Formats: sequence, C-alpha cells, structure tokens
Amino acid sequence: MKIIVSDKAHEWYIDEMGLEKGDGVGFFGKVYGKTEVHDNFSVAINVAQPVDPLVVETVDGIHYFIEKNDEWFFKGYDFKIDYDETLNEVSYHFIER
Repeated sequence: MKIIVSDKAHEWYIDEMGLEKGDGVGFFGKVYGKTEVHDNFSVAINVAQPVDPLVVETVDGIHYFIEKNDEWFFKGYDFKIDYDETLNEVSYHFIER
C-alpha cells in the first residue's frame, strides 16, 4: 500500500491547515458518508504525528500517514489524494492493487 499526494493537494493542505515542515496528516475511516469503495464510511483526517504507522509518505517535510489500526479501511488499495479544482478541495481515490 502507498499514499500518493498530488502537488496541488499538498499545497491545499498547507494553505487550508497551516501546515509546516514536521507536521503530519493522518487519514482514517469514519462512520457516515461514502467513498468510491465504502458505503457508510468516509475519509477523515487529523493533524498529528504517526504513532504506529502502516505507511508514511513525506512531501516537503510534511508526513501523510495511515496508522496500522486503520488498515481495515485501506486494505487492498493504494490511496491517492488529489485536488478537485471545481470544488476547490481535495479528493480521495482508492486504487485497487
């Protein structure tokens, strides 16, 4: 499994969340919503440091990560974070491996 962060999505996180080098953004599943591959669950984020990471992708000193205890939500997929210019927000994609 890997995390893929587009340049535009990375810029969005910095601008919207005020991130600086050394900060981390964690991804996990939350109840309610929908993804491309999950019903009744959506992607949630938090600003934190990884504690027991399954995967970490570092871009310009910012750590994008998924913890091992959230593997159930991402298992079997690479996780791509892109930017949707129409909505002016990030979008999440699950790419089957």
